[in-house]
Amino acid sequence: MPVPVSIVVITKNEQDRIYECLQGVVGWAAEIIVVDDMSTDRTLEIVQEFTDQVYSRRMDVEGVHRNWAYNKASQPWVLSLDADERLTLEVKQEIIEVLKNPEHDLYTIPRRNFIGSYWVRYGGQYPSAQLRLFKKGRLRYEEVEVHPRVFTEGTTGHLKCDMIHYSYRDFGHFLQKLNGQTTLEATKWVKTNRKVTFGKASWRAIDRFFRTFIGKKGYKDGFVGFMVAYFASLYQIISYAKYWEMKRKSQV
Repeated sequence: MPVPVSIVVITKNEQDRIYECLQGVVGWAAEIIVVDDMSTDRTLEIVQEFTDQVYSRRMDVEGVHRNWAYNKASQPWVLSLDADERLTLEVKQEIIEVLKNPEHDLYTIPRRNFIGSYWVRYGGQYPSAQLRLFKKGRLRYEEVEVHPRVFTEGTTGHLKCDMIHYSYRDFGHFLQKLNGQTTLEATKWVKTNRKVTFGKASWRAIDRFFRTFIGKKGYKDGFVGFMVAYFASLYQIISYAKYWEMKRKSQV
């Protein structure tokens, strides 16, 4: 008998990853909902093999988009998944047991983050628990354009079994996502009138590297750990560079 959970997945051009994601939950969950952000590849064609609960909606504001998607759920529990995430057999069984007599309204799930085939265990990358399982109506996102906060009602528990997160296909993909994330960060700084200086950004870059590589033992992941720390450092400087450009253009 399916678990009384609505799987909610938000997609955009995920033809290479969405099949495996949905294949792992079809028949297990009572409902699968996919909200697609105007994909131009085969994403919609693939998801229609698994569910007829497919909606096309442009992501204008992330918080609004996610709240809209979660409100489509008909089941008492919602499990939010990304296309690059996979539920293991162990965590699915744990969810079944937890929902027989739930003690909390929301649950975090630990994640194993991968770069390619490498599981990154250090540098703050594991267990990297995410708040993903919740009673419908007990979680909502702040409806702002950039990096929305999460607001919850009720108590939060923590599952023990892991889910899999294929964070990045390779270092090139890591840089590609870093580029998009730093644009959002710089945009947030400008829109909120944040005062960011080169000196502050430089200090944050140095601090982020050493906290990730030394403080959080990223060195135990060898070269991969070094690159994770280096990219964490780059995030600060690249965000500042984009912020500097945006402020300069607004003054012309």
